[in-house]
Amino acid sequence: MDIICFEYILLEFKELIEWIYASEDEFLEKRAGMIEARHKLVQALQNDNLDYKEIQEIVKYDKNIEEHNIEQLTARLLFDLTRNTGFEVSKGVLGECWIRSCCEWEKRQEDDICGLDNSKLSVVEKMKRIYAGSSLKTQFPKVGLEVVA
Repeated sequence: MDIICFEYILLEFKELIEWIYASEDEFLEKRAGMIEARHKLVQALQNDNLDYKEIQEIVKYDKNIEEHNIEQLTARLLFDLTRNTGFEVSKGVLGECWIRSCCEWEKRQEDDICGLDNSKLSVVEKMKRIYAGSSLKTQFPKVGLEVVA
């Protein structure tokens, strides 16, 4: 399959920002530069622009861009966007909100909010939407994998 890495699938997922941040979440403003870097990186890679290391928003996000390959940049950006949320993704750790139905997270605090607070998706619904909103939808059929949704 022509997939950069696991983290890229989640990073390119169309609903990522809407899921991890509620509309009133202070992280939306605090992480605006990261959100823009994500947008520019995904856009560049989807358009086969391999000069992503020259895009101003990405360089501004990662001052040491020349020292990182695409997998490292993707993993770091996804971690920075999701840290301190139930959707946190780091090497070897996938946040509870990715693998459980909404609000089944045992350690959820009263002030933990996300963009899914009103929709309360099941884990199956989440997986279907990730599939439909990422390159998995085009890559699975290329290798003969069929998804029943």
